[in-house]
Amino acid sequence: MAATPTYTSTLSIGELIANYSLYCKALRILVREGTTVEKARRTVCWTRLQSLHQCLPREYRDPEQLFFLLRRELQNGPRP
Repeated sequence: MAATPTYTSTLSIGELIANYSLYCKALRILVREGTTVEKARRTVCWTRLQSLHQCLPREYRDPEQLFFLLRRELQNGPRP
C-alpha cells in the first residue's frame, strides 16, 4: 500500500489553480531529469495536479497525460 503524502495545511482549489504553472514547471523538471512515472507519482506536484484534474477535469489534464506529453516534447524537441 502506497503512503499518502501529508501536508501541513490543505490548499483550496483557488490556491491550487493559482499555483498550476508552478506544478507544471516542477513536473517538467522531473521529466528533464529522467524521473520515471512511478517516482513522479510520489511527488507533491503530481498530487496537486491530480487534485486539480479530479476537481476540474475539463480544465486540467491528468498528470500522467501531462508527464507523457512533456516527455514526448523533450524527446522530439519543442514545436516550431
